[in-house]
Amino acid sequence: MSLLSDLINLNLSDTTEKIIAEYIWIGGSGMDLRSKARTLNGVVSDPHKLPKWNYDGSSTGQAPGEDSEVILYPQAIFKDPFRRGNNILVMCDAYTPAGEPIPTNKRYNAAKIFSHPDVVAEEPWYGIEQEYTLLQKDLKWPIGWPVGGYPGPQGPYYCGAGADKAFGRDVVDSHYKACLYAGINISGINGEVMPGQWEFQVGPSVGISAGDELWVARYILERITEIAGVVVSFDPKPIAGDWNGAGAHTNYSTKSMRSDGGFDVIKKAIGNLKLKHKEHIAAYGEGNERRLTGRHETADINTFSWGVANRGASVRVGRDTEKAGKGYFEDRRPASNMDPYVVTSMIADTTILWKP
Repeated sequence: MSLLSDLINLNLSDTTEKIIAEYIWIGGSGMDLRSKARTLNGVVSDPHKLPKWNYDGSSTGQAPGEDSEVILYPQAIFKDPFRRGNNILVMCDAYTPAGEPIPTNKRYNAAKIFSHPDVVAEEPWYGIEQEYTLLQKDLKWPIGWPVGGYPGPQGPYYCGAGADKAFGRDVVDSHYKACLYAGINISGINGEVMPGQWEFQVGPSVGISAGDELWVARYILERITEIAGVVVSFDPKPIAGDWNGAGAHTNYSTKSMRSDGGFDVIKKAIGNLKLKHKEHIAAYGEGNERRLTGRHETADINTFSWGVANRGASVRVGRDTEKAGKGYFEDRRPASNMDPYVVTSMIADTTILWKP
């Protein structure tokens, strides 16, 4: 008799050319990931050759019940680490039946910015540091923490090892390998300052692909925590008090910044970011005011600052960049629950297209 695990792991290519495509989209809250699967007659490598599909937007907070149909447009394809074989994950964005992007479709405007000739010429690179917290499913309290209590103070947990310091490493390593399998440009992982909190990095990725890759990496993490029976939280300050929050530091460079004389370009770009600080903060994630307090390696939310190797600044420039006179900078303001389509495109718009 077959075990459930045997059936889940069936290799479809032994008996059929058909594959399973899991269509992924972002729901009405802007952070809830939804997905459903369909059968395709064979392997497809170009997302624009995949069929569009519809879903009930009234059940995701994206359409009224009397006109509930929302259309999914496939935009990026990744290998499926859960079904494996030739099966795929498909990142989609959402439109009305008339072809208009729905209000929660942030990818549409981002793609317009990234397709602007001036932005294309600058080849914007992104590296996003996604922090998150693993919670006990029924208690919504960080894993490894005593029920109703607190662990020892921060200090030994960052990049720590050992059963009393690192909680959830099996989930983290599973996610790391699953992202590599999927074709996501995940570049590393580490334990964070608060116990039960971790980080993975995606990049360097160019333009719109940074948003596609980070969203699919989040989806894979949601699926793995589902299997493991824990909950992933992207709340920017999951535990009040003397505990670090969770961010999504966004490292950024353009072709001009990476070329000789690039440090001057970086300083000009940072000047633009300072002038549009309020607009960026408003778009950098909900609840960020609980995180950006000027403590716990953050700058105050109301004040823009930058510095070399300063983790208490809004924007940090690395020592290597200063020394080389070219390179990249890190925007440390985005919260862990930010939309990467919004943040990456806004940084490109402010630093390349916007003229103060």
